[in-house]
Amino acid sequence: MTSLPPPRAGQKKLGLVIDLDICVGCHACATACKEWNSGGHSGALPDFDPYGAEAWGVWFNRIHSYEEGDGDGARTVHFPKSCLHCEDAACVTVCPTGASYKRAEDGIVLVNAEICIGCKLCSWACPYGAREFDADQGVMKKCTLCIDRIYNDNLAEAERQPACVLVCPVGARHFGDLGDPDSNVSQLVAERRGRDLMPELGYRPVNKYLPPRPGRMAPHPAAAAAAAGASEPATAGERLLRWVDRLLSL
Repeated sequence: MTSLPPPRAGQKKLGLVIDLDICVGCHACATACKEWNSGGHSGALPDFDPYGAEAWGVWFNRIHSYEEGDGDGARTVHFPKSCLHCEDAACVTVCPTGASYKRAEDGIVLVNAEICIGCKLCSWACPYGAREFDADQGVMKKCTLCIDRIYNDNLAEAERQPACVLVCPVGARHFGDLGDPDSNVSQLVAERRGRDLMPELGYRPVNKYLPPRPGRMAPHPAAAAAAAGASEPATAGERLLRWVDRLLSL
């Protein structure tokens, strides 16, 4: 069993901030991730029978879509989900060989395929379903935050970001140091009330989600009653914000 030292104040924590308010569910992030990871640190990601009835493959980034509300107040929320690079990562603590580990220098959680035995304990321990088993190689794989991009001196500095961030057509994905309170991503989380996914579990994910902004949707028919003191939120945007709070606590 492996263990982690307690996080230090000011420790670098590289991660993603995902804006649920503007994500359009286009899956560009998922396909760019798949394309970049066809080789490199975690490549190649396998696909079996991709055009058949039993299609199966390894994907580090998946997008879930949810419907909220009725009528004019309805909205579809697209919810991208990948490894959250938790500060107290359950996948690391259960690994019997030390193959799953968290880098001290930047907080990225990785898998050493050379010593992974494919026991799948990490996938059972991860509450976010972020682990993928590569049946071709018999090892576990996961999001690496494109570590072979972000530290690649052969790329222009503007391109040293995860592939999913670079390709997002609406700018819903942000990358940076969430351990630095003055970084752009930390400021964005503070301004938009960024949230953890399932914080009650205590794994302290580094990645954050920005909830939909109140007031961005058509007024709910119950707005007048809500304004008069009823329990129903005054706008559909506020209703959606409450709903996302519930979603993030599932």
